[in-house]
Amino acid sequence: MSADQPRISPSFPHPRAAWLDPGTGARLEPAALMARMARRQVVLLGETHDVAEIHRWQLQVATCLHLLRPDMQMGFEMFPRRLQPVLDRWVAGGMGTAEFLEQAEWEKVWGFPPEIYLPLFHFCRQQGVRMLALNCHRPLVTRVGKEGWDAVPEEERDGLTPSAAPTAGHRAYIAMLTGRRPEDITDRFIRAQQVWDRAFACNIVQARREAEAEGLPAPLVVGIMGRGHVDYGHGTPHQLRDLGVTEIGILLPTGDGEHDAARVAGIGDALFRLDPPEPPAERGRPTA
Repeated sequence: MSADQPRISPSFPHPRAAWLDPGTGARLEPAALMARMARRQVVLLGETHDVAEIHRWQLQVATCLHLLRPDMQMGFEMFPRRLQPVLDRWVAGGMGTAEFLEQAEWEKVWGFPPEIYLPLFHFCRQQGVRMLALNCHRPLVTRVGKEGWDAVPEEERDGLTPSAAPTAGHRAYIAMLTGRRPEDITDRFIRAQQVWDRAFACNIVQARREAEAEGLPAPLVVGIMGRGHVDYGHGTPHQLRDLGVTEIGILLPTGDGEHDAARVAGIGDALFRLDPPEPPAERGRPTA
């Protein structure tokens, strides 16, 4: 190839309803993949929040993992940790759906149509799977982004420890995700993003420690969170590793029938090809 010829990046096809290894493009056998993931400490299921088809996929994966790990717990980005008692009452059967959404302040803390998430919530209640509130107090994100961790007294950090320094590629990934240049991603933006990443990691680790303190094996925690916190291991996986959790699975959905090999290499453990999604759901504006 001459120097002036364009370089063609290798790609590989992705058949519908198939799991692929993003590193090689090889097709993965679902039962073997689920068995491998069930042996991890944490499995993160990345999502695009407004795509109902992704939440259907998450439910299917959660069902498979629960059959293999009945001790499974499921953590949700959608809920701040102050709402943990509400989630516990819901799973225990202490309220109906409408009351749960009201008590969980759904419109205030999240705002996407609840019907696209409710099958996951009903699965947890039906199967007795503990739901974990993984998020933090929203103003903390803004404050740390603006002032840094050191400016926030420990008692005002919502139970979080300071984030590990970002990975080398985190800024470039955020730039790609938001359609900006890496130099346009400010330190303030990265610090704010890391508060969420650290919150999810701290609350996952806390749930595992609580089980061990009760003399139980640490559960498999399945995390339901946005892909920006999961892809390539930059966000929550990096913070989990800093907290001593190293056996992490990353499973991701895709609607693409073909992948650029260089772009998806290292993005996660496996990609699943979805049906074409329905139009995105509209979101209200969360305030807490």
